[in-house]
Amino acid sequence: MENQGYQHYRDQQGQNILEMNQNELLLALYDGLVKQLTRCDIALTHENYALLDDSADRAIAILRYLDDTLDMRYPISRELHRLYDYFSYEMNRIKIGRNKDELDKVRPMMIDLRDTFHAANKNCAEGRGGEVPPVGTQEAGG
Repeated sequence: MENQGYQHYRDQQGQNILEMNQNELLLALYDGLVKQLTRCDIALTHENYALLDDSADRAIAILRYLDDTLDMRYPISRELHRLYDYFSYEMNRIKIGRNKDELDKVRPMMIDLRDTFHAANKNCAEGRGGEVPPVGTQEAGG
């Protein structure tokens, strides 16, 4: 009986993903990235290195996917590529070095990037164009 409930939950989650538009999928990826960073923080605090390795690997996989899906015809894509490359490098350093200080340094940057995309999506949904605030500004949620 419990398996049936779990299967229903999995089916619902899969259906929700299939119904998302590109912006919603992008935001879900960023939210997933932040979730993995939170798990890394918890893992380092409790010295649970299996959780750290798993969470860091998942965060790196999300960053890799975000990088692989960039449309390089746009100048912002080159900048995002550089950011994703930097974040992936840092996540590997955090994983290998078990370094909470490094995580504390890059985690707010990734959260700011996520918040910037949330703000841009909200502006688009409200029909307001305009420029997206640069990463790391107060307007971007930082």
